[in-house]
Amino acid sequence: MNAKFFKKKGLNYSNGDIELHEIILDKLTKKKEEQWGFSSGSVELPLMKKILQRFFLSSALILLILFLRTFQLQVTQGEDFLAQANQNKYILYKIQAERGVIYDKNLKQLVFNLPSFDLFCETNRLPDSEFGKTAVLSEVSRILGIEYEELENKIKEEDSTVLISENLDHETLIVLETKIEELLGFRIEETVIRDYKDGETMSHLIGYTGKIREEELEKSPEFYSITDLVGRAGIEKFYEQSLRKNPGEARIERDALGHILSREIVSFPESGKSLVLWLDYDLQKKTKEVLENQLQLLGSKKAIAVAMDPKTGGIMSLVSIPSFDNNAFSTGDSESIKKILNDKDSPLFNRVISGRYPTGSIIKPLTATAALEEGIINPNKQINCQGGIKVQDFWNPEKSWEYKDWRTHGWTDMRKALAESCNVYFYQIGGGYKGQEGLGPTRIKKYLELFGWGEKTQIDLPSEAKGFIPDKEWKKETWGQGWWDGDTYLLSIGQGYLLITPLEVVTAFSSIANGGNLLQPKVVKEIIDFSGGEMNILKETQVNITKNEFVNPENLQIVKEGMRQAVTGKNSPHASCVMLNSLPVSSAAKTGTAETPFENIYHNWVTVFAPYEDPEIVLTIMIEDVEGMRAAAVPIAKEILEWYFSKQSF
Repeated sequence: MNAKFFKKKGLNYSNGDIELHEIILDKLTKKKEEQWGFSSGSVELPLMKKILQRFFLSSALILLILFLRTFQLQVTQGEDFLAQANQNKYILYKIQAERGVIYDKNLKQLVFNLPSFDLFCETNRLPDSEFGKTAVLSEVSRILGIEYEELENKIKEEDSTVLISENLDHETLIVLETKIEELLGFRIEETVIRDYKDGETMSHLIGYTGKIREEELEKSPEFYSITDLVGRAGIEKFYEQSLRKNPGEARIERDALGHILSREIVSFPESGKSLVLWLDYDLQKKTKEVLENQLQLLGSKKAIAVAMDPKTGGIMSLVSIPSFDNNAFSTGDSESIKKILNDKDSPLFNRVISGRYPTGSIIKPLTATAALEEGIINPNKQINCQGGIKVQDFWNPEKSWEYKDWRTHGWTDMRKALAESCNVYFYQIGGGYKGQEGLGPTRIKKYLELFGWGEKTQIDLPSEAKGFIPDKEWKKETWGQGWWDGDTYLLSIGQGYLLITPLEVVTAFSSIANGGNLLQPKVVKEIIDFSGGEMNILKETQVNITKNEFVNPENLQIVKEGMRQAVTGKNSPHASCVMLNSLPVSSAAKTGTAETPFENIYHNWVTVFAPYEDPEIVLTIMIEDVEGMRAAAVPIAKEILEWYFSKQSF
């Protein structure tokens, strides 16, 4: 190009150099000439300075913003972002330790820990894109065999860990293991579940475990993780702090794609402590078996049996029927759990410690003890029983009330009255009659409370109820009525408003058997652990005497002799427990038949202790809703004790 070319184009040329802005400005000038219809020759328009100034200012501002943002990220918030990066890189997981196990007194293991695998979703680690998230959820729902919507509903909460499926079956676990790297946000975690030996046999005593709740996890995050099981009933609940483990901690390093690079143990886990019970597993199993067989013959559905060592207070067996399989709660078997919860017979209800019942004649040894302690009758004094007593109405002399006996007993002293369960005798020493002083309701209640009735025994099990002993004040407040002689007569034979738990009954009779020491019943004998292959006893439960010789041992001896006479039948042709006289050892017993709101339906009781000379077991049995007045519980006690003492002889 030369000067002619530029002149031809109407452009300026100076010293052979053309500046860019001159070309731009001249071209603009030519366009203006053509638009306005005139020519000005060689005209140059200078580029607007404001445009350049704005351009440079904008560029400077953008650079400044980028610099400040970089300074913020690198300096001001650098440590925070570094910590977040490390959190994404390193993940801390709790290492499961094993929960303590449970043994019977002979170290027969009753509870086991089994490995299990659960699938969890960390919702904050799901793919960011909706497409990626949908793909992962679709694959997981296909593997688990559940609806996509069901899975989606489970993970609605953000930034949380959600249990998707527990106790994965073997086939599902294998499939998930092969694909887990592709299923971003999901992880498989090994857990431990409880396996209960003969679940229905032990369920009310041992209880069961269930998945930890959010509020429980918040209270003790150092001990628990979202996968943990905690005690929900029985020993599992009461001894939760002993049985629970102290988990370890592992650190997992991952790359940006979530792939695991390394694992490191930060702290090692410590297993929970184990428990040794006073319970005899074989006795427990035999008791349940005999009870169930007899219930079928009787047409009844509900019963209890509890055996206690009168020397230590140790619970040797505890059976409540109907029962339930506690393994259903460990495995999360929803169908079985639903069936248990909807059962109208309430199998979860522990009747031994929580059921309250009228005692019937089981109360009579306690009433007899009270009469001897108060000195209102000589045990050899005879009262003539003609099948009942008649009491004149206080307000209407022409009207009388009749209180019947179950039969005519004739001349009866205290021992015979206990052996034959004579109501007339106890009406008179309880409420008074024709010159025979009675205890009255206040003194009866006093001695029942001395034997532990109306109060919790403080057994080491949750949900214990306490019995109820009525009195004048209660009746006035509740019914707006006064206390009548008839109320006292009924109370003295265990009827009326009285309600007592079977555990209170066996505890009271243990104090009679041992000569006057009221013991706190205990389920757990020892807390142990294993180290170096050896068992170490960490704690032994001490025998706890809550009341010591609170009544005269000589008076208790008379009561024991009456209970012994109930078995031997000596001087008592209508003794109530002669069936027990064929046991391999000597025994003493008392029966009870308690009325219910239903006609001709009774709760049937028996309490036995043996051997008579040096008791080692006190057994209380109660069958609910037995049709007719019959000794339904005695044959059960006989079969159990016959087996127990025959076994002891080998």
